[in-house]
Amino acid sequence: MADEQQLLRRVHGLGDLDLAALLCLVGREHCVVSTSPDALDALTRELRLVAERTFDLPSVLVDCTPRTTLDDLAAAIQLPLPPPPPPSSKPQSPLLSPAAAAATTTPRASPSPLLRRRGTDSSYFHARHGSHGTSHTLTAGTPAISPHTQTQQQPRIANVILARNLDRAPKDVQVQCLELLRTRRILTRSSVQAAPRQFLFVAVLARSPSSSDVGGGGGGVAASGLVPHLNDLFYVSHWHDPDDGFPHLEEEEDDYDDYDDEQQQQRSGFAGGYDRDDGETASLDSTSSIVRRSATSMPSPRPDNCKTDTHSLHPSLSASSASPTPISESDIAYLAQQARSVRVHVDVLRYQMNVVSFVRTHRAVAAGGGSATPAATRHLAQLARCLAALHGLAYVTPSLVALAARKVYPHRIRVVTSPDRERSVQWGSDRAAVEALLEGVGPDEVVDDVLAMVAAPL
Repeated sequence: MADEQQLLRRVHGLGDLDLAALLCLVGREHCVVSTSPDALDALTRELRLVAERTFDLPSVLVDCTPRTTLDDLAAAIQLPLPPPPPPSSKPQSPLLSPAAAAATTTPRASPSPLLRRRGTDSSYFHARHGSHGTSHTLTAGTPAISPHTQTQQQPRIANVILARNLDRAPKDVQVQCLELLRTRRILTRSSVQAAPRQFLFVAVLARSPSSSDVGGGGGGVAASGLVPHLNDLFYVSHWHDPDDGFPHLEEEEDDYDDYDDEQQQQRSGFAGGYDRDDGETASLDSTSSIVRRSATSMPSPRPDNCKTDTHSLHPSLSASSASPTPISESDIAYLAQQARSVRVHVDVLRYQMNVVSFVRTHRAVAAGGGSATPAATRHLAQLARCLAALHGLAYVTPSLVALAARKVYPHRIRVVTSPDRERSVQWGSDRAAVEALLEGVGPDEVVDDVLAMVAAPL
C-alpha cells in the first residue's frame, strides 16, 4: 500500500505533458500534442526528455514534410543499431588440406536474379544502415554470421515516436502510420517489424491558438491536416501553452548553466594562481583545479538540434542529476489494472451518453464531421476510467467525464465554416443571425457549451 501511495504522489507531481504520455501508456493509445509554431522545437525536445526522464524509454523523431516517403518513415522510427563486435581473427590451421584451403578462398556465387527481383536487398530498414542498391553478400574470407548474431543485429522500433508536422506528410505516409497504430507493426518489402510492448506515438503539430480550427484553446489541432481515420484513432489531444514553460528543458539548461559557471570559476582560479608570489602554491592550486574538473560530472556538448536518435540526449546529466525514479513498466501495468477495475454508476453512464449525443447534434458541428464516432465514445469511457485510477478512485465521477470530454473531442470536431452549412438554415433561420452565432466558435467552445447544457447527476 505504501508503494501504491508513493506512485500516486509521483503521478500527482507530473506536468501536463508527462500526464498526457502516462494516460496514453496506461490505455495503450496515442495522442496529439500541439503548440504555437515558434515553440515547436522546444516542445519536441521537451517530449523527448519526458520519454527519457519520466518513463526511461528511448525515443526517435520523425520530421515529416510533403516529400517524406515510406522509406524515410520506416527508417526513422527505428533505433540505431549497436556497434558490431570486432571480428575474431583466427589463424589458418597448418593442418588444413590444400583442397579445404582452396574451398575457403573461393568467392561465393552472386545472388540469383530471382532473389534480387523479390527485393531481398531493398528493405526499408537496409536503406538506413547501408547505401542504396548495395548488395550485402559474403566475399572470400568473410566469416559466416551465426543466426544468433543476426537476431541481435535486427533493427527495433523505438518505444516513443514523435512525428513532428505529421499533418504535412503525404497521405500514403499517414496511412502507413495508421496501420502502425492499429496493428502495432509495420510491413516493409522484406520484413515485418513489431512495435515494443510499451509503445507511444505522438503527433507533434504546430497550430496558432487564434486559428479558426483551434477555437481559442488549441484543442482542434488535427481537424484539417490529418487523414480522418488516423485523426479518429488518436486517443486524446493536448494544447501546450508556451507560457506554461518546458520544465524538463529548463532543468536541463540550468544544469548546463551550473556546469558552465563551475568551469568558469575553475578557469579563473587556475589563471589567478600564477599571480601569487609563491610559485609552489600556484602549482598546487592549478593541480587541485585540474583534479576538481576530472571529479565533476562533465556533460556532453550542448546539442545543435533535437534530431539525434540516441536514447539519452545527455547521458552525463541524466546520471548526475538527482531526478526522481522513472515510472516503470510495472507501475504502468498496475495503473492499467486499476483502471479496468473502476466502476461506473448507471447515472454517470447516462450522463456520459448524453454528452456524446449533444456533441453529435450540436449546431456548430459540421454534418459528417466525425466528431462523436464509436472510437471517440470508447475513448471517452476509457479515459474517464484511467483518470479515476490516477486519482486513486474506484469509481468515475461526472467531473472526470467532463475532463475526459475536453481531451477526447476537440481534435475530432469539425466546426461549420459557412453559415449556409448550418442545419437550421434549411428551416428558415436567418443567415446573418447564424453567422453571428457561429463567430468565434471552435471545438473547445463546442465542448464547453455541451457540458453547460447537459445536467450532471447529483
